Amino acid sequence: MKKCLSLMFIITLSLQLKAQHSLLKLWETDSVINLPESVLPDLKAKMLYVSVMGNNPNDKDGIGGIGKIKPNGKVIDLNWISGLNSPKGLAISANLMYVADLTDVVVIDIAKGEILRKIPIENTKFLNDITVNEKGIVYVSDSRTKRIYKIENDAPSLYLDSINGVNGLKAIGEDLYILGGRNFLKADAGKKITKIAELPNGGDGLEPIGNGDFLCSSWGGYVYYVYADGRCDLLLDTHLEKKNTADIGYDPEKRIVYIPTFYKKTVMAYQLQ
Repeated sequence: MKKCLSLMFIITLSLQLKAQHSLLKLWETDSVINLPESVLPDLKAKMLYVSVMGNNPNDKDGIGGIGKIKPNGKVIDLNWISGLNSPKGLAISANLMYVADLTDVVVIDIAKGEILRKIPIENTKFLNDITVNEKGIVYVSDSRTKRIYKIENDAPSLYLDSINGVNGLKAIGEDLYILGGRNFLKADAGKKITKIAELPNGGDGLEPIGNGDFLCSSWGGYVYYVYADGRCDLLLDTHLEKKNTADIGYDPEKRIVYIPTFYKKTVMAYQLQ
């Protein structure tokens, strides 16, 4: 009996070790992207979009924009969209891109590469991440005011308030997943909030793996694998290199993670294993 229990323990431990994930670096661009904050893969177009903040993440200076990079890391056009302020989170719904740009949500026609309109949100200071659900409803976080806003038919309204450190968002079905400081939360359709996990550091980017697990980045230089049961594994640590890991993007088909490095002015790609 003791031998059987020992064997079962060894098998269980072996399976747990095999289940652990890792990141294998594929490429990194040259330091030519002026403060990249968010990367968004467009799987249909086989393109990566990157928000380019410009000289400062806080300024309304009109020198920010959106760039285009190929999935192999080749920079195509860092001025695909220009004239923004300090764009951060990006999201796509149908043929439209939504951009969190300090106090406005910018709507872009992807095919034409043109800004269609800007949706100002009153009393906002630092719009950060943005997501769109299957119904086309947009959610955007304001990290400075601890609020999440909802935009429906181009009309913004307050959705959730008093979420400390609110940043990363991801709408999945009727649920909204939220990174608020170190807390990884879920708000259901009735706005009931439950805590999924607690990260070692404040969260930034948030991407679902597709099986209930998530990838979460922390701006200081960390990427975590968060299991559905709340367990958290460190996948990447670049903080000693002073290389930030901002709002990550993820290709679920090829299992590739795209990481903007903010002050290092590059985008990195890693294979999730």
